[in-house]
Amino acid sequence: MIEETVIQMGKEMHRFIADLYPICRSITGNGVRETLHLIGKHIPVEIHEVPSGTKVFDWIVPKEWNIQDAYIKNSRGERVVDFQKSNLHVVSYSQPVHATMTFEELQPHLHSLPDQPERIPYRTSYYKESWGFCLSHQHLMGLKDEEYEVCIDSTLEEGHLTYGEYYIRGESEEEILISSHICHPSLCNDNLSGIALSTFLAKALSSKSLRYSYRFLFIPGTIGSITWLALHEGQVSMIKAGMVLTGVGDSGAVTYKKSRQGNAEIDQAFSHILKASGTAHTIIDFFPYGYDERQYCSPGFNLPVGCFMRTPHGEYPEYHTSGDNLTFVQPEYLEESFTCCLGVLTLLEGNKTFLSQNLQCEPQLGKRGLYRAIGGESEGAKREMAMLWVLNLSDGHYSLLEIADRSSMPFRIIYEAATILVDHGLLQEIID
Repeated sequence: MIEETVIQMGKEMHRFIADLYPICRSITGNGVRETLHLIGKHIPVEIHEVPSGTKVFDWIVPKEWNIQDAYIKNSRGERVVDFQKSNLHVVSYSQPVHATMTFEELQPHLHSLPDQPERIPYRTSYYKESWGFCLSHQHLMGLKDEEYEVCIDSTLEEGHLTYGEYYIRGESEEEILISSHICHPSLCNDNLSGIALSTFLAKALSSKSLRYSYRFLFIPGTIGSITWLALHEGQVSMIKAGMVLTGVGDSGAVTYKKSRQGNAEIDQAFSHILKASGTAHTIIDFFPYGYDERQYCSPGFNLPVGCFMRTPHGEYPEYHTSGDNLTFVQPEYLEESFTCCLGVLTLLEGNKTFLSQNLQCEPQLGKRGLYRAIGGESEGAKREMAMLWVLNLSDGHYSLLEIADRSSMPFRIIYEAATILVDHGLLQEIID
């Protein structure tokens, strides 16, 4: 089993988020490459480039977008909106523009949040050629009716979609998929928190002896998962379980969104770990909107992939605004998310199915020294009850997780009981 030790992990993850925060990311471009380069300082991520125009199912890999600068200058030549101060100021994928125009001409290209007047919104225009600026509503209301110089120094041309992949080979070719999107600019919870969690889970696993193989994907949202699935359609049958990680650093209760299958092993594992944790949490059913789980769970694949987050997208006012900053995500919540996900992976690693070697009545445990030497010890009593549950339900049809759920006992105790029984020749693992 994976050792569940977390020391100062949340602070390290938060420092990594701070390193990533200034980068202007989108679904393609140099910001993605720079992000993957920083991830590569922690894990040996392999970078893949898919040419623009590549057909991926019903989609086409888009042109590559890069931006150098953008601003709006007033009649005195002052930058009243400045990309250099916040990369949220420009609508992602804005086509290049350099012109002088009246405020009336400019206004349709300005986006703000009247109900959150101090925050800059995040907007995109990926698949429709357009351009625009985002600014706080307070800022917008302060602009005068005069002529403005408008400049977006960007390029939109044939290039590549870039994504990162890190594969850890285990004893089995069956693999656990862990996916996070890397296409948002300076937004910490969505999804620098998911990137950090994926990276630090990969670091934790890379030095372990593992039963399963692990594949970590760092991809642009939607088009990235569609592209990866299109290019690897023949190997997805090896995916035993998976999780999409997003929005894992805010103070809200943990939320797990089930896979489309609804009762896959990954769904059972999260349910068990969250229930055993004693922390506030919510488990919701699958629905075909959200993050990349909807691509992995599309009917042609129907992979056992759920989504792990804290407050769901759109349910906190900071979502897709400048309020999603370095103070919005906190180390203690990052650490709690890390502990939960590592607990789930630990469970998956240890979840096996056994066959009792004494199916006709329970074996005599006393003569094997498996009863408590001293009566009344609560831990000893729990261990004995766990052994009885494991022996009784190990008929080749119940996994250890299913035994833990049915017995209402922690998986760790059930696993330890099974290990003892195997050591004494009373159980035999069933290998598929």
